[in-house]
Amino acid sequence: MKTPKKPSKPQPDKSEPLLRQLAAVPTKLFSGAFRQQYGALCFRYAEGEVGLQILVITSRESGRWIIPKGWPIKGKKPFEAAAVEAWEEAGVRGSVRKKPVGRYTYLKEFDDGDIAPCIVDVFQVEVTEVGDGFKEQGQRILQWVDPDEAARRVREVELKTLLVEFKVRGRKKGRSS
Repeated sequence: MKTPKKPSKPQPDKSEPLLRQLAAVPTKLFSGAFRQQYGALCFRYAEGEVGLQILVITSRESGRWIIPKGWPIKGKKPFEAAAVEAWEEAGVRGSVRKKPVGRYTYLKEFDDGDIAPCIVDVFQVEVTEVGDGFKEQGQRILQWVDPDEAARRVREVELKTLLVEFKVRGRKKGRSS
């Protein structure tokens, strides 16, 4: 005779919007457990073309398209933490705007199966250097795409909107598009 299985924690369907995912795990919604992260919206002016290109990368675990992001770093301001993530995850450096250009929410799944809702403040990074030898090189796919394509690739609805509506803030004088 088989022993009955213990009921497992409900797991959210990651293709669903954040609120539907949270509905599957209501204790997360009402526990005040939102965690803060910082992301980098890395862009460059397309060579020989009009417009911008945005860098999208794949996550290491699921391979879904995202932007570089991570947890706060002790001793670093939020925009500095976003710049560190851009380098460690994608090997890019550049001019980082100190104020966020937007934010989005998503559910972070940890290795132990626990789930935490996260708020990601996003900082623009005008990329001036693409390097080798960065921490996560070879663990992700990196692609430069136009904003509409970037929005098509990412899953989070708020991030899609941020990418489609992205306007460079604090443009350098003399730069034409």
